[in-house]
Amino acid sequence: MIPLSYLLMLSAILFTIGVLGVLFKRNTIVIFMSIELMLNSANLSFVAFSRYLGNLNGQVYVFFVMVVAAAEVAIGLAIIVNMYKNFKSISADRANLLKW
Repeated sequence: MIPLSYLLMLSAILFTIGVLGVLFKRNTIVIFMSIELMLNSANLSFVAFSRYLGNLNGQVYVFFVMVVAAAEVAIGLAIIVNMYKNFKSISADRANLLKW
């Protein structure tokens, strides 16, 4: 059985990697993957606490987070495809050109 502190440390490391990816990368695909990494680190924390406390509440929250992540993937990929179609680039610096 893995101790709770190990799981929370892993979750914190994954979340930190995700934040660094969002802050320092300019490619929208990498930023998108970093956001997903942060959501998955939160899911890991929910499941770890759920197992530690012996109830299923954390796993129910994970289900809802995954639903939101699936919706985010659909909308985010549509935006990225639109950016590539219009600008032939997926750089985050060009995203402000999608405004009216």
